[in-house]
Amino acid sequence: MIPASDGLYFGVAGVPESCPDDSSLKGLDCLVASGLEAMELEFVHGLKMTFETASLIQEKARQQKIRLSAHAPYFINLNTDDPIKRMQSQQWLLKSLRLATAAGASDLVFHAGYYGLKNPEESYESIKTSLVEVMSIARSERIPTRLRIETMGKRKQFGSLEEVLNLCREIDGLLPCLDFAHIFAREGRVNSYRDFLQVLYKVERKLGARALKNAHIHISGVHYNQTGELRHLNLTESDFRYEEWLQALYDAGVRGTVICESPALEAEALMLKNLYASFQYKKINSEKQR
Repeated sequence: MIPASDGLYFGVAGVPESCPDDSSLKGLDCLVASGLEAMELEFVHGLKMTFETASLIQEKARQQKIRLSAHAPYFINLNTDDPIKRMQSQQWLLKSLRLATAAGASDLVFHAGYYGLKNPEESYESIKTSLVEVMSIARSERIPTRLRIETMGKRKQFGSLEEVLNLCREIDGLLPCLDFAHIFAREGRVNSYRDFLQVLYKVERKLGARALKNAHIHISGVHYNQTGELRHLNLTESDFRYEEWLQALYDAGVRGTVICESPALEAEALMLKNLYASFQYKKINSEKQR
């Protein structure tokens, strides 16, 4: 088994595919057996996990030295015109933060919502107002789990790279989740070593060097058209240049967690971990030969 990487930690979204049990607790054992070191707990269809189970997950992950994050429900929409639904979305986000904290997750990823009938500027202000309120309550409760807004792949969804980075710069404590498959699908480009570096340097310019030293990243292959993302693919079956992408992360000194969302979850996460390790070994050997 390749040791945990010094820089990036690789894991999967949800329970590994090879796991015979779909529980998150059992999934931690399967994750360790596969040679990975991070898991994103999936609350995407609702908060079905009990706080008792969350506590057990936190303890097991601590013992096994697994990095945990979580993903809030997909149905959250902070840009709805309905004030009741907007308040419910804020409550779901807060409840997700509390449950993620109980499970020992360092970060909670969420989708902010859809543009609907609003233009991007109106949507930005609406979502910003909602998030400022959520962050204020989270601070008052001293919730340690960090809130991360994800870059989105569909053009009808709020969450371009610019929107995400601007919100993170304006709202104290809010951080980005950089989904490079989404960025690629939404833009129809950003698929070369140079493109990936430009994204990373833009993050650094807007949010500071610390944003790259404690990053949370999603990756997969992606099927897309003119509207953006359609569905996830395996990296090895897509046109996403994942080797150049990973080289850019390495060369830019990015640290943090990489969560694989490909259909072949742990197989491709382990492939990325091994590839990243090969970059490290090459550097070590190069330095020894000097």
